[in-house]
Amino acid sequence: MTTSIDGDRLLRDLRTLAKIGAYKTGVHRPTYLPEDVESRHWLAARMTDAGLDPEIDGIGNVIGRTRGAGPHLLLGSHVETQPHAGWLDGALGVIYGLEVARTLGHGINVAAWADEEGHFGSFIGSRSFCGLLPEAEIDTCRNRDGTTLREALQQAGFAGRPRAVVDPARYRGYFEAHIEQGAELEDSGRRIGIVTAIVGSHRFRIVFEGVQNHAGTTRMAIRKDAGVALVHLASAIYQRFPEVAGPRTVWTTGRITLDPGAPSIVPGRAEMLFQFRDTDPALLATLDRELETLVAEATRGPCTVTIAERGQSVPQAMDAGFQDALEHAAERRAPGLHVRMPSGAGHDAQVLAERMKSAMQFVPSIGGISHHYAENTKDADIVLGCQVFADAAAEILARSD
Repeated sequence: MTTSIDGDRLLRDLRTLAKIGAYKTGVHRPTYLPEDVESRHWLAARMTDAGLDPEIDGIGNVIGRTRGAGPHLLLGSHVETQPHAGWLDGALGVIYGLEVARTLGHGINVAAWADEEGHFGSFIGSRSFCGLLPEAEIDTCRNRDGTTLREALQQAGFAGRPRAVVDPARYRGYFEAHIEQGAELEDSGRRIGIVTAIVGSHRFRIVFEGVQNHAGTTRMAIRKDAGVALVHLASAIYQRFPEVAGPRTVWTTGRITLDPGAPSIVPGRAEMLFQFRDTDPALLATLDRELETLVAEATRGPCTVTIAERGQSVPQAMDAGFQDALEHAAERRAPGLHVRMPSGAGHDAQVLAERMKSAMQFVPSIGGISHHYAENTKDADIVLGCQVFADAAAEILARSD
């Protein structure tokens, strides 16, 4: 089934949204800051113009619902960004949804989920919508500045509103479009990625306790240097993990802190934030065990080592039938220039997949750059991607099942 989107309107909306919180060639729009709140109200107004009934709920989700009986197709992503990041990460999928709703004229609901980027927690908005975010967890969430989620919602003007909860019977499924955030499409000369599965990630805080002391007078033989203990564990991980990892497993030490962090003091405390990702649940369990073994080995040294899990997301396979619809559309619009591929980044689609059939589509990222203000995608690829997205949505809506 073919449709005809308005590419100029699509690009105009994306560039207008990018002006809210503009930073160099990208956007700085962290969750619930004034720029993010402004973007949500701007989006709600655009939804109204498109004939949708918009709502901003008690967690900050923006949901535009079409009138008429369902089941409908839900399209979405997010509008907040990482600090000083790109103009397309998240925004692309939301504006694709808006354009498809205008193009098809029926059967499409559009959502911008709150805090996919994790400033306050893991997939706060989509988990809330799916009934997976208890009030008790909201009480504990805070960002790196120490602002609690409750305070942020109050400042944003969303506190006290009801939180929207999904009615699975209303929806035929969920579609999400996104920039690839990698270079596989660009390097292979392909223009459309059809996501087969989304990775799960396991995240940890590992703390090392030693003895703070004078850097000039404490002999090396008696030191309990927490920083050295951290480096030894990080090195052991990078030696051991390749022996058990899969071809697409990745792991990252994203932050290291030393306390007190002065050049003339042996650090008495150190901390590392560590994560690994894969689409295979069994492999993630194996990596969990390997990390536990390495931490146990590290505790035999002069420092105390403790590990705490900071959260995890579950890998999710995307619906096979929805993948087929995307592939049909891609083959019509870009013959031979599409590929099925896993997503190495987490997305709201993996949360929605717990409540309904879900699928994702990628378009190329120039140079594979994302989470940086240099992030970009060719206009032609943006427009092509939305056209494929619209065709696939129309095919799903036309199915009798």
